[in-house]
Amino acid sequence: MAEVAVRTFLLLLAALLPGLSHANEASDVRVKDIARIAGVRDNPLTGYGLVFGLSGSGDSTRNRATLQSISNTLRNFGVNVDLGDLSSRNVAAVLVTAKLPAFAEPGQQLDVQVASSGDARSLVGGTLMLVPLSGPDGQIYAIAQGAVSVGGYQFEAITASVQKNHPTVGWVPAGATVERSSPLGVVGDGQSLSILLNEPDFTLAQRMTQAIRDALPDAEATAEHAGKVTVKFDAQDPGLVARIARIENIRLARERRSRVVVNERTGTVVAGGGIRIGSVSITHGDLRVEVNTRYSVSQPDGFLVRPGSDVRSVLVPESRIDVQEGVAPVVSVAEGTTVAELVSALRTIKLTTRDVIAVLQSIKAAGALDGELLIQ
Repeated sequence: MAEVAVRTFLLLLAALLPGLSHANEASDVRVKDIARIAGVRDNPLTGYGLVFGLSGSGDSTRNRATLQSISNTLRNFGVNVDLGDLSSRNVAAVLVTAKLPAFAEPGQQLDVQVASSGDARSLVGGTLMLVPLSGPDGQIYAIAQGAVSVGGYQFEAITASVQKNHPTVGWVPAGATVERSSPLGVVGDGQSLSILLNEPDFTLAQRMTQAIRDALPDAEATAEHAGKVTVKFDAQDPGLVARIARIENIRLARERRSRVVVNERTGTVVAGGGIRIGSVSITHGDLRVEVNTRYSVSQPDGFLVRPGSDVRSVLVPESRIDVQEGVAPVVSVAEGTTVAELVSALRTIKLTTRDVIAVLQSIKAAGALDGELLIQ
């Protein structure tokens, strides 16, 4: 019996050792996966327009801005209509947004998002009319038009309605065409550039600096701070794109942060498998207090003729308090236990997700959690 137990322990140890070694090992990533070149980013575009062709689910006549926009649109086609003559609910005023990527050139197509700005019930079946999209500088960079795709619906009757998702928000795939080149590009004079880390980290910035020096002997890399690495070349080279491509594909070791993310609204706990916990003992009590109140009517006895104002029926509350306190289970975890093992142990004593979150917060306050606890 003892030999079987020893053999089982050795097999379990052999199965756990590779996982433990892999948890402590730093993974290799490319520079482009954890950083970006300064100046290379998306630019927001916005616009205001109208969606036509709705089946009575558009804005009501209470939206004066929509009526004014319809009148102005028809006037561009040579049709003059007074605001009082407009009563159609087949049109909805919308805000149009898009993202202009870096290095975008005229003719490139973009996806646009359409959102109702009035009291329209649904944008299903509508068509977005021509809308200019402007950047933060006020310049027009794209124009949008096309059929609106809505991932939902809404149907109403006299006493019932059915709705799925948000029918007042939709997309126009490839609905915008770039008319002006993106104003942003690589920051620098061609002889230097900056690399910005997605998550600033001193260790990662130093490793990136050393990796760039090893891969590009003719470049001088310097870590400005935890989130920025500056690369300077010996001379201005017309092949800057090739140099950036080489830098983006440099691989370096990256150790993931020890972080436990807790979402109290949804009761979600996400933790890395390698996060360890110190030696602690956990006791979680279960105290229930139930208060029941019953009202009884107290009436005067006998038959009263013309009773005074002080003689009347009285409601008398009768409260009963029941206190139930269950036995508080104790869970002890050894030094080096992972968060996943702790959660499994807490589940065995039938703790809810909310209770698990409270226990994790207490462990962090006690200084026994080797990592960062992020509460959303």
